[in-house]
Amino acid sequence: MPSKTIRTGIIGCGGISRYHVRNMFKDKHTEIVALCDPFLPSIKNLAKEFKVARRKVPPSESDVQKFLETFEMDAVLIASPHAMHHDHTIAAMETGLDVLLEKPMVVNTKEALSLIATRDRTGRKLVIAFQGSLSPLIRLASDGIKKGLYGELLSASATVWQNWGPNTSGTWRQKPELSGGGFIFDTGAHMLNTVADLVNQDFLEVAAWMDNYGRPVEILSVAIAKLESGAFVTLHGCGETIPSCSSVIKVFCKEAILTTGAWGRSLQIQKAGDKEGKDIPFPPAANVWDTFLKVRTNQITNPSPPEIGLRMIRLYDAICLSASENGRIVKIKK
Repeated sequence: MPSKTIRTGIIGCGGISRYHVRNMFKDKHTEIVALCDPFLPSIKNLAKEFKVARRKVPPSESDVQKFLETFEMDAVLIASPHAMHHDHTIAAMETGLDVLLEKPMVVNTKEALSLIATRDRTGRKLVIAFQGSLSPLIRLASDGIKKGLYGELLSASATVWQNWGPNTSGTWRQKPELSGGGFIFDTGAHMLNTVADLVNQDFLEVAAWMDNYGRPVEILSVAIAKLESGAFVTLHGCGETIPSCSSVIKVFCKEAILTTGAWGRSLQIQKAGDKEGKDIPFPPAANVWDTFLKVRTNQITNPSPPEIGLRMIRLYDAICLSASENGRIVKIKK
């Protein structure tokens, strides 16, 4: 990395920010200069990470616009509630900052297009923190499918599950005006994004059903989709099961079956004649923050650009529309 210090701010100081801060501490050129969150307990909890690492707790500001105007920064991590992602990211890029944006990128297609247009106009870097797209194994699988290394893509099947309902009860994640959706849009967003990345083509038609299971947002969901190539995709989310959090994604091609998960932590490839899938070793990989820094300095091509987020949110919009009309087939328009 270059010797220049990366002056970094954080908007949204909840649990996921603690994960990112620990990785930022590992980079000697990253300096966290300010925190922003209207909820004081979140800032206090994040401050504990600095104290444990024996670092000075940076100053904080509750108002995003004042935060952007007050502190000299080069980049910002945005980890605020989902419905705030669009406005916070637009404001940061307009201020001249590069952005690492937590998932899901935005809550609808219109916002996704707005982010892309602002990125193009401002020339800022925008990386979406989807572990799947940032995983070297998902990159390997996606590139191989695109190049036809496994033969024709026939179908894909994906499931994600978690005891999400009980875990997030009473939090902003179950308030639609802040979360933008339920389980399939929170933890399940990883699955939707990774599937969209793996198949690497647009979805044309979707039929879906959802059930809130007595909660304010969707907890159970299932969708059937058709890709532009004619291949089929099934998507299943269960957010009200035993204590757990996992995912399985299978991609069926003419000459191989690929098995992975929403976060891209493993990959198996089974070809004709193989009794079972062969594990592909996980290559040495940078963490999310390191990858963002490499994108900032043009050392690598952005592996998780907003264009992937656009494909995912178009799929999600269609899932919601179909489910609201009891499974009516929805055609997705570009």
